[in-house]
Amino acid sequence: MDIVVVGAGSLGSLVGGLLAREHDVTLVGREPHVGSVSDNGLSVVGIEQFRVHPRAQTAIPQRADLALVAVKAYDTAAVATDLADCTLDACLSLQNGMGNESQLAAELDCPVLAGTCSYGARLREPGTVAFTGRGEVVLGDRDGGRSAVADDIGAAFRAADIETTVAADMPTRLWEKLAVNAGINAVTALARVENGALADPPADAIAADAARETAAVAREQDIDLPDERVVSLVERVVDDTAANHSSMFQDVSAGQRTEIDAINGYVAETATERAPVNETLAGLVSTWERHREQ
Repeated sequence: MDIVVVGAGSLGSLVGGLLAREHDVTLVGREPHVGSVSDNGLSVVGIEQFRVHPRAQTAIPQRADLALVAVKAYDTAAVATDLADCTLDACLSLQNGMGNESQLAAELDCPVLAGTCSYGARLREPGTVAFTGRGEVVLGDRDGGRSAVADDIGAAFRAADIETTVAADMPTRLWEKLAVNAGINAVTALARVENGALADPPADAIAADAARETAAVAREQDIDLPDERVVSLVERVVDDTAANHSSMFQDVSAGQRTEIDAINGYVAETATERAPVNETLAGLVSTWERHREQ
């Protein structure tokens, strides 16, 4: 399969590198990373160690079987516009936050699938990505139900030895992922701690409350998502990824803009009644963003 990975940061580079062991992959990202990959290949270190040689460039190609979108949520609209000039058979979002798939579908003349990914990755230096945790890719029709396109893409991922589930309940899966991200990302970013620190008081209670508020908003959207389910998911992810730095912690550490608006901010803005924990977390991270360069 001819796959273009749009957003060759930490996760995009890792998934693209894994796919490149079996498929024809093009990484689209920023310099100096893509230049290093183009010249010397992509080095994957950590849990697995290997080197692959995907194409790497700053511009989206004209044609691909699949576009895998891994950019930050705030870049989705611009990427959707750019991808509109690329002939595609399908597009898959592996992004954080809500609303990415609808933005892509509004611009693209191909099926747009929803996906989640729990693999751990950290871009160590140009040309090198650290594989920090095994996980799973879950993908499927963004509106739910079975999808032959999703089945084909799932088979392509599994052929590259990526643990993959093709799911018929992606709307619920996306809300579950949002609840986990709402509970973990901002808390670890603000406290500057690894995920495992959220297993202990008082951070565990803050994370659980943020996840519960997210579940309540999901139920307002007719998604059957019990509080117990999201708290259990947060606890599992904290345990499974204890040594990992969340993507938002990585952004804050690098002095970069975060996805807070598409995660805790989305929960706070979508809630019929106030979601005070998510509102507070979003307000604190947004305040840091506004003042980070002063």
